Amino acid sequence: MHGPRPPAPAAPEAAPPSPAPAGSGRRPTRRPPGPAVVRAPLPPVRILGTLEGMRDHPHGGDGVPGTPRHPEVWTGRATNRAQWLLALGGAACVALGVQLAVDSAWATGVLPLVMSVVGCIAGGLLVLFGTLAFVHVAVKVDKDCLEVRCGHMGVPRRRILLSNVVHADFAPHVTPRQWGGWGYRWRPEKGTAVVVRRGEGLVLRLGDGHLFTITVDNAEAAVRAIRHHLRTGPRDGEVR
Repeated sequence: MHGPRPPAPAAPEAAPPSPAPAGSGRRPTRRPPGPAVVRAPLPPVRILGTLEGMRDHPHGGDGVPGTPRHPEVWTGRATNRAQWLLALGGAACVALGVQLAVDSAWATGVLPLVMSVVGCIAGGLLVLFGTLAFVHVAVKVDKDCLEVRCGHMGVPRRRILLSNVVHADFAPHVTPRQWGGWGYRWRPEKGTAVVVRRGEGLVLRLGDGHLFTITVDNAEAAVRAIRHHLRTGPRDGEVR
């Protein structure tokens, strides 16, 4: 008689699959595809606009960016409205002379009356012309010359060729007291000047050694324009 049989041994558990070695050629298991991601296209580079900006960049008179551009023709002026008061005084003298000539009795004292009438009219006209002629001054600078016109009629007038100009300087403070009054002035130690008001002006040094001073607004710009034309003007032997 046989005894009970011993229980059968349990089957060994299956080992987990080992990862495929590198280079074995086996493809890894792919995950299911997710939602598609759409990327917006990049904006185009504005190269053309950059080139246009470079082409339209302002240049100075010498072709160097950032240098100031000098105008071919510079114009400026200076005004003294106080001269109108002196003009009224001259007109009053003329009116007084006319009144003396009309209302006075010419039977007695003819010579003194004539002298009074002529003196009032002549003095009034002189003051009137002297003040109105220098109420303002207009200055024009171009590549050939500097031109000065005084008053509304442009008289007196002076034209200076830039070929006769050696140098131009800025005068920050010009006063009538320095020149003995307003108008067209001359002093042996200072030269010639056109003075219509106190303030800034420009001084030209001419080739003959004389100086010419003008009171004008924005005189520094006038000096820069003259110096620019002197630098870029024709050399010796060239025709301006």
